[in-house]
Amino acid sequence: MKLIEYADREALAEAVAEILAAEVKAALMADGQVSLAVPGGTTPGPIFDRLSTADLDWSRVQVMLTDERWVAPDHDMSNARLLRQRLLVGPAAAAQFTPLFIEGLTAVEASEDLSAEISRHLPISVLVLGMGADMHTASLFPGSDGLAAAMADDAPAVCPINVAGQDVGRITLSRRVLDSAMSKHLVIFGDEKRAAVERALTLPAHEAPIGAMVKEAVVHWAA
Repeated sequence: MKLIEYADREALAEAVAEILAAEVKAALMADGQVSLAVPGGTTPGPIFDRLSTADLDWSRVQVMLTDERWVAPDHDMSNARLLRQRLLVGPAAAAQFTPLFIEGLTAVEASEDLSAEISRHLPISVLVLGMGADMHTASLFPGSDGLAAAMADDAPAVCPINVAGQDVGRITLSRRVLDSAMSKHLVIFGDEKRAAVERALTLPAHEAPIGAMVKEAVVHWAA
């Protein structure tokens, strides 16, 4: 794990956006099409704002989410909605986007079709992860229903997840898919999450899912 500290969150957003743009550009020079997998939530928004303006051949970039809540894409809780507002705008509007949602199906029913679609774009060229203080990443929550299947070495690309206490189901890229990304970045803020990611390296993967993916990642941190 490589840790990079930034003076503040604005500096982190600016630097990470530049790093991601450079990595996507390099990948495009080596391949016909590349994949960029990103999280939802509020943390990556400022990064997306900057990355969306990058001078790239976005038409050859396949954007996907690391995970999604099982809600319609126009729902306030939808990660796809965030991407359309913050990343898939300006020059980046030309990117291809694969949503992790199929209208009229449950997450379980849709997972096979979504796995087939996502598998067409693997391995992920550039991956951005977030992390909760409970050491979950994507929708790989400790103790969740479906975690063991999603963490398995032979897991499909996309797995349904149900988290205790949450009314909305989730769907996530599996550990296998996330961990096989060509380039991995984790963005975290605050002392609590910095301590959590360091602790995750000492725990079993089912207790701290981020620990299974962060050893070869670049961790970007600001207070």
